[in-house]
Amino acid sequence: MSLNTILFPSSYFDGKKVDEDLTNEYEAAVNTGLWDIVFFNYDKWFNEGRLVLSKTVEGVKAVHRGWMMKAEQYKEFYNTLKEKNIVLVTAPEEYEHFHYFPNVYQDIKEDTPGMITAPFTKGYNLDEIKRRFDRFMVKDFVKSVKGTDFPKFFTNNVTEEEFEKALETFYKYRGDLLSGGLCFKEYVDLKRYEDRTNEYRVFYIGGEVATISRNSLQPEYTPEPPKGLIEKYKNLPSRFYTLDFAELADGRWKILEAGDGSVSGPSEGQNLEAFYRALYTCLNH
Repeated sequence: MSLNTILFPSSYFDGKKVDEDLTNEYEAAVNTGLWDIVFFNYDKWFNEGRLVLSKTVEGVKAVHRGWMMKAEQYKEFYNTLKEKNIVLVTAPEEYEHFHYFPNVYQDIKEDTPGMITAPFTKGYNLDEIKRRFDRFMVKDFVKSVKGTDFPKFFTNNVTEEEFEKALETFYKYRGDLLSGGLCFKEYVDLKRYEDRTNEYRVFYIGGEVATISRNSLQPEYTPEPPKGLIEKYKNLPSRFYTLDFAELADGRWKILEAGDGSVSGPSEGQNLEAFYRALYTCLNH
């Protein structure tokens, strides 16, 4: 049986139309001629916890493309679909492994900046963090708050009082989306080309390197991550995930982020039809 069903979240206003922010992905998937598309009602699921599908399908394996869910909500999503005889490619434990960065950190620590984790309730030791890192950034287990006035990084001169005050701002920005715990990551300087960093998003699907795309609006002439480094991580414990690679100022390459493939967005300008063809091919080997 081929795996050719995609679940997209619907528009908030119409359960039989795709979420407006995913229109380009939906149209690309349709244009390949490879996929059967099913919508799940955005409002009913995210606001009421009820799974309502746009049409009846049974006895299929499917791939989800949509928005992030906390691990507990994804598990419920997976199990509710399974009750309808629809099995998602990504099992709950695979989703959680990639959704919460400290889990996958153990798999990639040879090639990612160092990190210390702590619970939200004052479980961190600032002196320990400052001893280990000259500079460090803060995120929760899922996301940072870049693009806000929260500091990009802290130096080892930061005081306890300054840091506690900054964390209050971090908690405010993450709000209800706060996930897992705190990550304190070594801050690294990135190589720049025409004032753009050189970052790439790699989708790994079914044990294959499916797509490699520029992810920081950098010029077309910038080098790609070393092939050996990309290939090194194609057999991590999930069928569908992403890794984000970046060139450092000194020319080395590091993995900056990891994510579950079903909720990782494409790079800006990525060829979406090629992505959905690769998704189909890699899942149907």
